[in-house]
Amino acid sequence: MARNNALNFNLPSVDDLFSTEESRAEARLEKVVNLNPSEISDFPDHPFKVRMDAAMQEMAESVKQYGVLVPALVRPKQGGSYEMVAGHRRKMAAELAQLPEIPCIVRNLTDDEATIIMVDSNLQREQILPSEKAFAYKMKLDAMKRQGQRTDLTSDPVGWKLSGKESASIVGKEGGDSQTQV
Repeated sequence: MARNNALNFNLPSVDDLFSTEESRAEARLEKVVNLNPSEISDFPDHPFKVRMDAAMQEMAESVKQYGVLVPALVRPKQGGSYEMVAGHRRKMAAELAQLPEIPCIVRNLTDDEATIIMVDSNLQREQILPSEKAFAYKMKLDAMKRQGQRTDLTSDPVGWKLSGKESASIVGKEGGDSQTQV
């Protein structure tokens, strides 16, 4: 028995031995980094269209004058590029304003986490087509169901697995719609 416990003993790294708790905590914090928009690909099957309309032109003018005020949220991809999770309109406005960089928060996210964040951040928009909303609800429902017993993202009691009706009710409540509309 004692031999097994000795094998499970982990030694701290040299960096951990010679760094302060403060510097280790700072290294774990998310930071805003400036990225070239060409390094950021769109979220796959993004249900919300970025329209080239008067509102986008106004946003581009604002970005040209003041810059991007709220960082976008991206996740790293293999090969050193990034995938947009939240901020597709900000990215388009930055490109129209010919900004060389856009401020972004880089966060490691699973596909399901990224989908839920993307849907939630876009459902807050003022003008959403019913078809966009329906597809977004479907994406979020599917992601919530795939999470299974995970409770850290859905804030549900431990061991409660989402079923179709509960998921639709939760998504509807969060989006301001009824379960039957979802």
